Amino acid sequence: ATRLLTFLVGGDMDYTATIRHGQVTVTDDAEGDVTASEGARGIGKDAVRAAAATLTGDIAQVPSAVSAIKVKGERAYHRVRAGESVDLPARPVTVSRFEIVDLRPEVVDGTPVVDVDVEVTVSSGTYVRALARDLGSSLGTGGHLTALRRTRVGGFVLADAHPLGDLEA
Repeated sequence: ATRLLTFLVGGDMDYTATIRHGQVTVTDDAEGDVTASEGARGIGKDAVRAAAATLTGDIAQVPSAVSAIKVKGERAYHRVRAGESVDLPARPVTVSRFEIVDLRPEVVDGTPVVDVDVEVTVSSGTYVRALARDLGSSLGTGGHLTALRRTRVGGFVLADAHPLGDLEA
């Protein structure tokens, strides 16, 4: 079982995701408390594509502080949720594709935001939450992940998946 898991998580992966520009959260995703709400207005697809291009290829990525990476024997996310500040070192990852699919202006709690739907292909160890955070940072709006779906791991694609109930039967 361990070898199968290593085989699966060791391959590159495809994701679809939605990134909200204009708000920052403590967890870099929608589950965390909003820590900054600068708003986002007038962000166009060209600007988002240009910012995504800087996050494509072989990059050094600082993982999200709420990752499962261990810090002094304890998962980083446990430390963050206990109120600690966690600084993780950058690690090499590869973002093979960072495609901007759609942009939608919204207003959330009175703050203008822009939701950006993306498709990415990344190496094992890449945090899509961190890509969302870094894309928002490079645009000067802040950003966090509001939706994430893995659609491929190595040679296994979502279209070939079976519901768990079918497998149990």
